Amino acid sequence: MSQEPRFGRLLTAMVTPFTPDLELDLPRAAALAQRLVQQGSEGLIVNGTTGESPTISRPERLELFKAVRSAVGGQIPLVANVGDNCTADSVEFAKKVAQLGFEGLLVVTPYYNKPPQEGLYRHFRAVAEAVPDTPVILYNIPSRCVVNIEPDTIIRLAHDVPNIVAVKQAHSDMNQVDEILSRARGFEVLSGDDDLTLEMMKRGGSGVISVTAHVAGDALHKMIAAYIAGDLHVAEEINAILAPLHKTLFSTTNPIMVKAALAITGFEVGGLRLPLIDANAEQRAALKEVLVSIDSKLRERNYR
Repeated sequence: MSQEPRFGRLLTAMVTPFTPDLELDLPRAAALAQRLVQQGSEGLIVNGTTGESPTISRPERLELFKAVRSAVGGQIPLVANVGDNCTADSVEFAKKVAQLGFEGLLVVTPYYNKPPQEGLYRHFRAVAEAVPDTPVILYNIPSRCVVNIEPDTIIRLAHDVPNIVAVKQAHSDMNQVDEILSRARGFEVLSGDDDLTLEMMKRGGSGVISVTAHVAGDALHKMIAAYIAGDLHVAEEINAILAPLHKTLFSTTNPIMVKAALAITGFEVGGLRLPLIDANAEQRAALKEVLVSIDSKLRERNYR
């Protein structure tokens, strides 16, 4: 088991609420942040991929960051996404966001550019060194960004740049997790996929940056707490109950389904900006069926 994590063990990658005309709904964002904290989130990632960052302008992002910080700042660690596929832009934006006092910054692998490993190293180092007093989480998600941040590159960054302290690892190769944790002592690995959380924690990972926590944060919190307490049976039972929900939430491009799930469970957050689209009737029906089933099983076993 890793050391006590810097940002908490259950962080939620928060969706970005929109008004009916797809403008930012800042009051709803504040309410969502408060709701997630009440349901067990120990930290929030604001305006990551789940927050539709590619279609939200930098001025809008700054307003979103301020609204969330005003709502829950000081209660839990807040991490703002500042990454982009342009290093210079990422550096400039990171400097602005660092002034808001967030506990951390998330920096995604530059997408589309398909940089070599040395380019990735220089990119992440440039962003982190521009904000030396702010902890930085790398975001490794090869399925969206085409390239994998290889373990050697992550370990090199962990050793060379003091404020690069963690990686969000949205990659199913557990050998990479083992290598990072064994060679970069004190460096945190957070699962970027809900269905890999327990497996990564068994290998020494700190926890998860979750999507499912929007609608099952209480159960995820209990799963993680059970594992930390040594009750593997309970942790694995909750994990098994939640598995169909993890799968359904990613049955199409995230965050389409999680926004639908929030609406189904009574917390409307609006639609999605193009090129993403709302869940269709068939998807919503399948999702509702899973949500009802999961809720019933969790309540039956007192996990909710």
